[in-house]
Amino acid sequence: MILKEMNEVSRNISTKVERRICAESMGRCMNPECKVELFKDSGDIMEKAHIIPYCDTKDNSYENLIILCPNCHTNFDKNSAFSAGEVEKWKQIRKAEFERFFSKEYDTFEDLKNEVAPLLSHNQEIFENYYSENQRDLWSIFEGVILSNNKMIRSILKHNTKLIQNHSQESYSNLAIVQKFMLHIDEFEATRLSKEKIRHVLFPSEINSLFGIEPLVKDFMPSVESIESLIAVLQNKGEFELIVLGVDNPYIQVIKDSTSEKIYLNDTPRLRQMYYDYNCFRKVNVRFESLNYALKYIKSRGLNFNFLNINNLKEVKVNGIKIVFVYEYCLSKIKLLQLSPEEKCAVLNLHNWNGESCISSDAYEIAKEMKVTLLTMDKFYGYINSINQKR
Repeated sequence: MILKEMNEVSRNISTKVERRICAESMGRCMNPECKVELFKDSGDIMEKAHIIPYCDTKDNSYENLIILCPNCHTNFDKNSAFSAGEVEKWKQIRKAEFERFFSKEYDTFEDLKNEVAPLLSHNQEIFENYYSENQRDLWSIFEGVILSNNKMIRSILKHNTKLIQNHSQESYSNLAIVQKFMLHIDEFEATRLSKEKIRHVLFPSEINSLFGIEPLVKDFMPSVESIESLIAVLQNKGEFELIVLGVDNPYIQVIKDSTSEKIYLNDTPRLRQMYYDYNCFRKVNVRFESLNYALKYIKSRGLNFNFLNINNLKEVKVNGIKIVFVYEYCLSKIKLLQLSPEEKCAVLNLHNWNGESCISSDAYEIAKEMKVTLLTMDKFYGYINSINQKR
């Protein structure tokens, strides 16, 4: 069957079948002795071939269709270089190859990420270059690449769900994000909506965060102690460079393979996965959002702060004065004694649930004997301004 005839009958091939055979091909000719790439920068060379001639069967089913390059298509249809039985076996060979290559179970999430991230990046590049730039003709062509990439990603993820952080509550679960993404892949292959934006909305942007493709600004995870634990792990691995707090998008800067990268502390899916991988989930004693807010205010007054110990983010020095941050429903005398703050330092209760009542009268009394300044958030602003005036 010549190409012109093929194009005419292909109009009768259902969209579902087209997308299925395209995904099956993984972007390469299905001839196991060829496997030439079918998608080029200028377009695709993909051709849909009937295993049993359409003129004999009128069969446009998935089982009777296969993706070939132009050379193999011509050799099959016109030159009779392959029998129908041989070509039919190519589908089984490709299926077996796919299972062998993309059902591997990895030991770590980092290994999994190294396989999945390039495929996700390729998909994002295609979407941004062709769909977002309104090059719909090229988008229609290169959707085939996304179909192939998605098929590989789905199989890899399916066989490695044990490496993904999970939680019984869906909003706290990276596995829930992955499961949603796999549903999106199934829907993407099965349908081709006329309003493509509707389908794109189904893509969970959290998946790009999880695999380090693009940060996603979400709510801060609450535990300062978890961040401290992560810093300790990164230090042991020789990957920690610095932490930047007191800004809208605080981050940890890491170095790996001579490359520096920022891990934003509001890039929730990625940070959550790192906590899971490195066993860094810790009980919340001090809430990170409250701490970062206080540090932002210090900076807004033109003051700098320094951590006394990078493994303890709850103590800083500002203009020579040590400030200790706590988060207590009501700071009591017993808690203050447990802290054992040094003389002339300030202890700030970030909780601030009820103004002055956030600190007990007994705590205020013992603080005078300890020569320690106790601060609610209401008093904190004036205290920082007074430090600023003493510079």
